[in-house]
Amino acid sequence: MPKRGKKYEEARKLYDRDQKYDPADALRLVQEMSKRSFDESVELAVRLGVNPKHADQQVRGSLVLPHGTGKTQRVAVFAKGEKIREAEVAGADFAGGDELVAKVQEGWLDFDVAVATPDMMGSVGKLGKVLGPRGLMPNPKSGTVTFEIDKAISDIKAGKVEFRTEKAGNVHVPIGKVSFTHEKLVENFEAIIEALIKARPAAAKGQYIKSVTVSSTMGPGVRTNAGPEAK
Repeated sequence: MPKRGKKYEEARKLYDRDQKYDPADALRLVQEMSKRSFDESVELAVRLGVNPKHADQQVRGSLVLPHGTGKTQRVAVFAKGEKIREAEVAGADFAGGDELVAKVQEGWLDFDVAVATPDMMGSVGKLGKVLGPRGLMPNPKSGTVTFEIDKAISDIKAGKVEFRTEKAGNVHVPIGKVSFTHEKLVENFEAIIEALIKARPAAAKGQYIKSVTVSSTMGPGVRTNAGPEAK
């Protein structure tokens, strides 16, 4: 078992690891336990009762958090012609066509979110092995394959987050920064939980939300009683 740092161990003494707290109380604990010299991110981890190996049980979606993530997202847009100019005007950090695809193929990955127009997907598809494992591949379901470039960029810059089940059926989503007001973190938390409930696959049987934990970047996880079962 990896050795934990002194601050991590001190934080763990401030709460009961076996208890499930109300979301508001759990988030307050996360903020109180953060003693780092930088503004830690706050992350939500949810274990779902689905089997992602089956296509009809995969959970995926996106939403613009009410109060954003507190992080500035660098957006790369793959487009052609006038859409490149439109992307630049809308605030894209990088925009281009096949030359941008070639740059990524050479190893450049200095961006957080990728957006592509549908007519570029033939070229962007070649980047699947590079972007896919990093969660950067544009996808119509998440709104990152679209001709509405300005809206896509606006949403991302405003705090749009994507969520999708990992191999074990878990979902990890950033919901803000420790420096956020407590109320803003709670509202972002509730927005994610609501989105996950709406995204429940029809094929998912039994308990859907099995566990919900919140934590800061370098802090311990605090279990919550969130989910439809807690209503």
